[in-house]
Amino acid sequence: MGNSYAGQLKSARFEEALHNSIEASLRCSSVVPRPIFSQLYLDPDQPPFLPEGNRENVKPKVEELDKELVHRYSQNGNLDFSTNQTVNEMEDEEEDEDMSDSSSPPIPYSQKPAPEGSCTTDGFCQAGKDLRLVSLCMEQIDIPAGFLLVGAKSPNLPEHILVCAVDKRFLPDDHGKNALLGFSGNCIGCGERGFRYFTEFSNHINLKLTTQPKKQKHLKYYLVRSSQGVLSKGPLICWKAASFAECRSRQSSAVSLSAKPNPSVSPSTTPEGGSANGYKSGFTQTDSSVFSPAKSSSAINLSGTQDPSRSKNIVKPLALSVQLVGKAFAAASMSSSGPPKKRHRGWSPGSPVPPPGLAVPVPTIRPAARTEPLLSAPVPQSMLTGILQPQPIPAGETVIVPENLLNNSGVRPVILIGYGTLPYFYGNVGDIVVSPLLVNCYKIPQLENKDLDLLGLTSSQLLSVENMILLTIQYLVQLGPDQIPLREEFEQIMLKAMQEFSLRERSLQMSAQCVSVSPGQLPWLARLIASVSRDLVHVVVTQNSLAEGISETLRSLNEMKHQQKLPDYVVAICTSKIRGSEFCVVVLGQYQSRALAESMLTTSEFLKEISYELITGKVSFLASHFKNTSLGDDLDKLLEKMLQQRGESVIIPFNGDVSECVSSQEAIAMVSTQEPDLDVDTFQIYQPQLTVARKLLSQVCAIADSGNQSLDLGHFSKVDFIVIVPRSEVLVQQTLQRIRQSGVLVDLGLEDNGTAYQRAEKYVVRLDSEIQTKFEVFMKRVKQNPYTLFVLVHDNAHVDLTSAISSSLSHGEPSHGLADRVINCREVLEAFNLLVLQVSSFPYALQTQQSRISSSNEVHWIQFDSGDDAANEDKLYFGLNEYSKSLQWGVTSPLLRCDETFEKMVNTLLERYPRLHSMVIRCYLLIQQYSQALMALTTMASLRDHSTPETLSIMDDLITSPGRDKNGCGHMLVIRVPSVQLAMLAKERLQEVRDKLGLQYRFEILLGNPASELTVEKHFVTRLKAWRGKEQEDWIPRTYQDLEGLPCIVILTGKDPLGETFPRSLKYCDLRLIDSSYLTRTALEQEVGLACCYVSKEAIRGPIVALDLSEKEHEKANGSENESDELLIDLDRPQSNSSAVTGTSGSLADNGVSSSSAADKSQKQAPSLNFQTVAHSSVDEGTFTAGETLKQECDSLGNQMASSTTSKLSSLSSVSQVFRWTAHSAKDSKALRAALPRIVILSKAAYCLLSSQKSGNLPSSSSLLPHADVSWVGSLRPLLHKDMSSEEQSLYNRQWTTARQHHADFSNQGEASGSRSFHPRRLLLTGPPQVGKTGSYLQFLRILFRMLIRLLEVDVYDEEEINANHTENSEITQSSNDHWPDIEIFSKMSFDLSVRDPKYRTISPVYTEQLSRVKQETSKEAKLEEPKKRETVSMMLTKYAAYNTFHHCEQCHQYMDINPAVQISDSTLHAFTFSSSMLGEEVQLHFIIPKSKENHFVFSKQGKHLESMRLPLVSDKNLNAVKSPIFTPSSGRHEHGLLNLYHAMEGISHLHLLVVKEYEMPLYRKYWPNHIMLVLPGMFNNAGVGAARFLIKELSYHNLELERNRLEELGVKRQCVWPFIVVMDDSCVLWNMHSAHEQSSQSLEPGGSSKNVSLKSVLQHIEATPKIVHYAILGVQKWNSKLNARKAKAPFSRCHVHDFILLNIDLTQNVQYDLNRYFCEDVDFNLRTNSSGLLICRFNNFSVMKKHIQVGGQKDFVVKPKIMVSDNLAPIMPLQYVCAPDSEHTLLAAPSQFLLEKFLQHATYKLFPKAVHNFKNPVLAIDCYLNIGLEVAICYISSRPHSVNVNCEGVFFSGLLLYLCDSFVGADLLKRFRFLKGATLCVICQDRSSLRQTIVRLELEDEWQFRLRDEFQTANSSDDEPLYFLTGRHI
Repeated sequence: MGNSYAGQLKSARFEEALHNSIEASLRCSSVVPRPIFSQLYLDPDQPPFLPEGNRENVKPKVEELDKELVHRYSQNGNLDFSTNQTVNEMEDEEEDEDMSDSSSPPIPYSQKPAPEGSCTTDGFCQAGKDLRLVSLCMEQIDIPAGFLLVGAKSPNLPEHILVCAVDKRFLPDDHGKNALLGFSGNCIGCGERGFRYFTEFSNHINLKLTTQPKKQKHLKYYLVRSSQGVLSKGPLICWKAASFAECRSRQSSAVSLSAKPNPSVSPSTTPEGGSANGYKSGFTQTDSSVFSPAKSSSAINLSGTQDPSRSKNIVKPLALSVQLVGKAFAAASMSSSGPPKKRHRGWSPGSPVPPPGLAVPVPTIRPAARTEPLLSAPVPQSMLTGILQPQPIPAGETVIVPENLLNNSGVRPVILIGYGTLPYFYGNVGDIVVSPLLVNCYKIPQLENKDLDLLGLTSSQLLSVENMILLTIQYLVQLGPDQIPLREEFEQIMLKAMQEFSLRERSLQMSAQCVSVSPGQLPWLARLIASVSRDLVHVVVTQNSLAEGISETLRSLNEMKHQQKLPDYVVAICTSKIRGSEFCVVVLGQYQSRALAESMLTTSEFLKEISYELITGKVSFLASHFKNTSLGDDLDKLLEKMLQQRGESVIIPFNGDVSECVSSQEAIAMVSTQEPDLDVDTFQIYQPQLTVARKLLSQVCAIADSGNQSLDLGHFSKVDFIVIVPRSEVLVQQTLQRIRQSGVLVDLGLEDNGTAYQRAEKYVVRLDSEIQTKFEVFMKRVKQNPYTLFVLVHDNAHVDLTSAISSSLSHGEPSHGLADRVINCREVLEAFNLLVLQVSSFPYALQTQQSRISSSNEVHWIQFDSGDDAANEDKLYFGLNEYSKSLQWGVTSPLLRCDETFEKMVNTLLERYPRLHSMVIRCYLLIQQYSQALMALTTMASLRDHSTPETLSIMDDLITSPGRDKNGCGHMLVIRVPSVQLAMLAKERLQEVRDKLGLQYRFEILLGNPASELTVEKHFVTRLKAWRGKEQEDWIPRTYQDLEGLPCIVILTGKDPLGETFPRSLKYCDLRLIDSSYLTRTALEQEVGLACCYVSKEAIRGPIVALDLSEKEHEKANGSENESDELLIDLDRPQSNSSAVTGTSGSLADNGVSSSSAADKSQKQAPSLNFQTVAHSSVDEGTFTAGETLKQECDSLGNQMASSTTSKLSSLSSVSQVFRWTAHSAKDSKALRAALPRIVILSKAAYCLLSSQKSGNLPSSSSLLPHADVSWVGSLRPLLHKDMSSEEQSLYNRQWTTARQHHADFSNQGEASGSRSFHPRRLLLTGPPQVGKTGSYLQFLRILFRMLIRLLEVDVYDEEEINANHTENSEITQSSNDHWPDIEIFSKMSFDLSVRDPKYRTISPVYTEQLSRVKQETSKEAKLEEPKKRETVSMMLTKYAAYNTFHHCEQCHQYMDINPAVQISDSTLHAFTFSSSMLGEEVQLHFIIPKSKENHFVFSKQGKHLESMRLPLVSDKNLNAVKSPIFTPSSGRHEHGLLNLYHAMEGISHLHLLVVKEYEMPLYRKYWPNHIMLVLPGMFNNAGVGAARFLIKELSYHNLELERNRLEELGVKRQCVWPFIVVMDDSCVLWNMHSAHEQSSQSLEPGGSSKNVSLKSVLQHIEATPKIVHYAILGVQKWNSKLNARKAKAPFSRCHVHDFILLNIDLTQNVQYDLNRYFCEDVDFNLRTNSSGLLICRFNNFSVMKKHIQVGGQKDFVVKPKIMVSDNLAPIMPLQYVCAPDSEHTLLAAPSQFLLEKFLQHATYKLFPKAVHNFKNPVLAIDCYLNIGLEVAICYISSRPHSVNVNCEGVFFSGLLLYLCDSFVGADLLKRFRFLKGATLCVICQDRSSLRQTIVRLELEDEWQFRLRDEFQTANSSDDEPLYFLTGRHI
């Protein structure tokens, strides 16, 4: 690292250097090799950039070797501050130590010890005060007059700058001169003043130097205050005049085309750190003849030097050698301060800015390509005299640029750096430009194997220099005369060549060396390739150095006669024996050299260049050239003459020919007679926008579900937003308009209907100086409303991506870096309730290696090519790709055009004015063209031949269309003029011509400047208002869409188009000024994006033939008789439609316009319009309607989709028109709104890039550098496929592009390559321009809000209780104020047998005495098949709800345990075995117990064997716990089941067990890793809910016994162990408490209030019931919305309970759930419990809400045949679920019990015909309740002794149902009951033998008659154990 050495040498490095030195001395005989110490001290450890070159025969020159040591400059600073700041700063210190020529290290300097007791900390002064810039940057520092703040560097604190105050007389001026010797400074830390010696001062501020203190070396930077008042590092202090150019280039570049070192040799970490286009460097375009009288010649060279000792080509910092005399150089080359470039930090605001015209910039570096290139000549040493001493330069290495080169030849040559050492240039260096355009193509990086495989290469060292030279020549030869070399194109050629070599190497198994060209063959092969170029490419071969070839080329150029034809390219090759082959390309082509030079500027830079040319008057020659018309007349005089001829009158504003005149008063008074049909102000959201909005929403949900806790959607109840747009007044108004029209503010509940219109403005913020305050207000809202989800929409996010740091240092445009400051500020990144949505049509700059947006968070617009979607849409999107493809349509008048005539004129002018920027010339010519076209079309027909046909046809259309319209509607023309000054000039000039020709009322001319609002003339505003009808008085147009129908020219200016939407009446986009300065994908595509829109489907039909009708034939055409007329036949349609005539272009002969350009009218018709009525030829009456009324369409994009409402069939001549689109005929005008694509006129350069699409979906512009703020990672990369989707393009850009240093994302680089941080809450919405993104993000806000509300809402069942009319009035009630039932009173109440739960509305009613009195209607017969949809109502969730997996919040995430770090294996599996009397065998259940829940269980001491689950005691009183374990059986609802009880239990400790089937266990375990699972045995996988409840109860009883035994040993009585469990459905969501109102005289209505309570409080309340152990089941009622309204009922009921019960397993030990059941298992269980005499109590003051969950639960099996015969079988009806035994019936794959229950529900009429609708005679069911259909009542009787049964004396039963009856059912029991004659019997048994035994045992044959055919079985196969049943009739 230069001379800043550490005092020690690592021995390995020393040996290596020594070895290399010896080797070099052995190899070279004539020259002394470089001294070993210079290798060790001058070798910067920087990453290699070049592969190893050929190292033979390279000899350094002695005199330069020694000097190189002393004079080296970090070239880093010139380019950009690399990420590795310390390296830079260290290198800054390497400037010459003490000017000595020795190559020995400096003598160490011994510093005086610091005084006793003083502070010696680095960065603090001896008084202990902090001097570091980071600490003081916000301080206000007072300094005496005449002093400046400067930054000093301490070698011990390389990353810090120390702040000092120094008298500016002792600092140099801007030219590095006039600094007084000595020093005067103050310490700003402690305030001590008057240090007179720098040595003394450096001690005071603790610099601790090891070398002699020098102000030149240690005072480095001026410090400047940014606009925010932050003190920051400014420009370097230019201590040496010689290093002036370098200091300057660090601070700013020379004018706009500045000298920059070649980007690729920068040791910075950006692979191609250059400036905006990846190729940038070179000389000013300015006039160097200004200082030619001084005859000073300056030789400037920046050469990269390399170190022979290293095996890799490491680039060295460069030196500058300047040879000049006296002050001339100071005047010339030193004043290149120019306007600052965006890329460069620091540009002292105090320094004067001389006009850039006086600048001679420094050319770029010579790339060092050989291992030992010539080292650069040193900088002069004498600093004191102020005069630089000339230094000797080896003659062979210099090029003297001839004087007046540009004047003599008219060409400013561009030298493309090739391979090898570029020579020194001096003399008239302002007349050449050095470009690093292709230099990176020749530096082939070392690639890793995976990259090589991706590219199909065997190694990256495949091409020799000679091969590269030949490829370059071949490429130049094949370039067309109007193409310039493109880096991307050439890189692909290189890649293809390497792939060929790889293939050959693989196939021939030999090394690539044998295919390389030898240096001897190179010259003739090169000439051979160039020989086919028709003299456009010359090859110059020299032996000694490139300088000879370049000199020769420049000399011959200078002496050339003007008639001689120049070659476009000269390839200079040097085949030196010493250095191998080197080459560069000198571009001499008039067009090519200019285009290359201009393409090196960023947009901002060339706009500055243009404004500079206009300000300094350099355009005056050009302006005077355009004072005359093409015929030579003075334009102004002509116009004055015309004005006088016309006098007071003006051309009629509309509805008349241009030859008609009226007075100006009349013209103003003319308004349209009726409202034309304009499409305005209807806002709709279309299907694609809905789809994209949903994609955005699902991406937000994905972020919330990702488990990294970055977004908790359940937390928010509201959505708020802000839209940030670039600086464009129209865009702000447009966005406001859409927000207002969409009603989103009202929908989100942000504003009321009344105020929304005014208040909308607060939601749209423009990126200008005021944003800081508005944004702070917004961020304050974000902080204050934690429950609101804010969405920050950054629209057009690709505009201005400058980082805040670089913009504050470069003092660039004030708006630079604002977006970065807002979007990437810390508050935004950290706000947990803020989503950032970046929206862009050209997102490429946001998709780099440093992108802050994860690729999974990108949402891309849907692809358009899907046929089905397209079929439904009336309009199709017509974007860039469609424009590109439309060139293959074969229409006579294409949509994309290049005006060849105009281009020829431009080229002639470019040759005449070589010093002006081409855009200036193009603009002046364009103004002249439009002016002449106006004159030609109104007064001077002789000018027709001098206007280009394109311009003429556009102007003709513009002027004549209002004339043919009764309302004055016309077309819009947009002319894109990026430079504001040129645009203003164009507007003034065209307005002047228009007004003098009397057209000021015919069409408007507007300046579309983003910085200002639209201003439209008053009479045009009146006309617009008249069209719109009901607008308010003060309405004015604010957006371009408001100009719908207005004939106008909009001159659109500004650096970028910013996404403004244009009206449908926009017909022409003139982009002829968009030239080779637009060579990045974003720049080019966003210009063409202006024309993108939605068009009628018919307009896109592929290749078609268009027709021209001359108006002489219009009568025939009207009658459509003339067969010979070429009618447009759309090949895709049936013949009947082929009568669509497309219209006319007027008579071409009259116009003198070539037919090729005139046809543009015909091609744009929608082919499928039928002309149903073709009018008479009279101009005014013509009516013309289309067959189908096109749906009136107005996208949320506003109306930009369509081109025009008025005539598309315009004529070129001013004669009347044949067919017209009329707007004044009655209603049918609407039918004609065919939206057509706009016509785009491009410059040649842009046309070539967009039209060269061969196949695939992407135009060739897609392979350009994506954006000026990014650079390619390397020159080798795969090709961008032509069919890549936008997702694939994004991944490609993320892999192959990197952010430049001034890019806002540049700082987003982790230490390791993989650690880049994506911001988790940031999304990117991308879609083509004008496709509808605004509409879709507004819709997204709407559905996001709806979803948040839905997340906070839940659909719960809201159904009134059923069977209310069967109630028994129990006389015994408790007072309604009691909290708990009194067991004395309660046990006397009778049990209500009727089932009240509304979910059971279709089951058989249970017989009671009341029921027998109910008359049942017979109308309900066939209603059963269609189950009625159950009523639900939406409720807001409260803090006590139970949740599913989609809920995430801070409080319960421990409970949910979605921590990816915790593995599932943290839970353990335990088997638990017990014997069940019911099953008659042992049952083995498995528990999965997470570590955190093991405290609920008891394990054996030895083997961690699970012994029991802990139970509390009845006497326990713990307010922070519930005693009962909660069991939740769940199936099919691993995601949707409400199993998160954290909030419902208020976070207290509870024991919750999920009961799941074996096959579902992995899913439940995945989603609920922190829950205890009880896994049912595999045999129950197909079982119903009865099995789960049965096993829960069996297990709990077994566990109760175990716990009683365990606790008994501890002295606890058995009955003290808590016997209750909770069994709860997985759909219980909320619990409520109801309290009755006190009945007062006021409240006439009975009722009460309810409030939401937690499950914890409900359970604790019920568990506190006195004498609770005497109740068998306790439950609550089911909620419905009428509960409170109904009159107060008893607080406790003795009735059925469902869904949520406390079950006493001790009391119910002998009552079992039926484990076979699928339906009604709880009704069955309740009836058994009651008949056993046990108490069932329902608490009526609590209710449970059940959520409507669509999936899982007790869903029916899909019953399918066991053996599928064919796929599409008709569904199987329930009556087919049973069959005769041994029959051929189709056997079904479903459990037999399920089939039986389903069959019984539907077979009522067959099984129990007497019971149907006959509740007096119910069916008798013994020991079971089965649903046998709604029409039949079931009388439940228990066979157990001492059971409690319904009184059925005197009841005659209509049927008997015996289901799996046990031994308690006997013949004598049955004999007690009486049956009707003809009553039916159904006996169900497990198998045929038990069926027969049962019939015998019960003596059924005595009273019942059976037939053989009455035996049935369920339709299972015998493996599935079918159930059998027998039916019979009562005798």
